[in-house]
Amino acid sequence: MICRILLLIILTSCVSGSFVVNVTQTSYQAEENHNITLEWTFTTKPDRSSKTLNIICELFVSDKSSVLYQVHEGVEVSESQDKKFSGRVQSDKDALREGRIRLQLSRLRTDDSGLYLCEVNTDYGFSVGRCQLNITAADQLQPQRPTTAESGGMTGFYSLMGVLAALLGLFVTLLVVFRNKARRQNPIAEIC
Repeated sequence: MICRILLLIILTSCVSGSFVVNVTQTSYQAEENHNITLEWTFTTKPDRSSKTLNIICELFVSDKSSVLYQVHEGVEVSESQDKKFSGRVQSDKDALREGRIRLQLSRLRTDDSGLYLCEVNTDYGFSVGRCQLNITAADQLQPQRPTTAESGGMTGFYSLMGVLAALLGLFVTLLVVFRNKARRQNPIAEIC
């Protein structure tokens, strides 16, 4: 696989002439579960209609490649797409007619990180564009703790309730004490 990449790089650098595949960005950075649009442009010949348009866009990680997108003789071939990209890649067919390959990759995963090569072969040229994509893991959701103001508000409420309960207890105690004292001083009131 590495030999294939090196061969593509050598062939790309040896191609002199008018057919070139460029990337709009050589490096992309994104976060897991987000979406990103990868874009390549290639030279078109408005005065010549190409009978052959073959495109293959692949992800290379170590010695393994995964097909992201493929067009064979102008027709998109979804069967060749790697299962890990199934349902996550959308292509802009209008942009393709203008010489742009726009692929939106959704629900990004950390294993989507790597080198993306897009090979374009027409009857008037062949070229390769490459870019690097790095996906960082999404932050783990932490349970939200109440802020100081929120926890202070609840602490204040519970403190107030405790003070009120203590005052009520004190009031009931004093009431009982004074009532017992009044009964001892006035035994006739106790009969009534």
